[in-house]
Amino acid sequence: DKKKLKYWTPVDWYNGGMEHTTLHLLYSRFWHKFLYDIGVVPTSEPYIKRSSHGVVLGPDGRKMSKSKGNVINPDDVVNKYGADTLRLYEMFIGPFSQMVSWSWTGVEGVFRFLKRVWVLTSSVENQKSSDRAKSEVAKLIKKIEEDLETTKFNTAVSAMMEFVNWWQDNPDKVGKDVIV
Repeated sequence: DKKKLKYWTPVDWYNGGMEHTTLHLLYSRFWHKFLYDIGVVPTSEPYIKRSSHGVVLGPDGRKMSKSKGNVINPDDVVNKYGADTLRLYEMFIGPFSQMVSWSWTGVEGVFRFLKRVWVLTSSVENQKSSDRAKSEVAKLIKKIEEDLETTKFNTAVSAMMEFVNWWQDNPDKVGKDVIV
């Protein structure tokens, strides 16, 4: 359906695994170019942006694989630490495009960080934040927006951790107006 093709292409962002780059390019780009040349698709490129995500290695340092028996079951992580811990750890584990190793110590560190955030949030008594706190939150939001746009999820989480450290040192400066 040419109307649907025109609506859906080109794809904004194609993200594939780095171990499949050759085949992904062959199937996504080569075939799309051929189809464009014969007039079947409306765009010369299948996507605007293409990137590859990294591979997560198991705790044993080998690529996670069911056949190797080193896969981490996300249900186990969620049952013990909660879904937010799993999500935040996956963002924090390392650069999005790099090979990274799973670490239970890292999961536990993220869990402790989220508990700190919960304790700090629960203890806020001020209704209004100081100008400094508002400035720190504005810088944090700007940093996170930039990092999300460039898939630097780990540095976005790091910026949150830095803010929480500042907040822990300055609890009286943070009010409900910036955390709600």
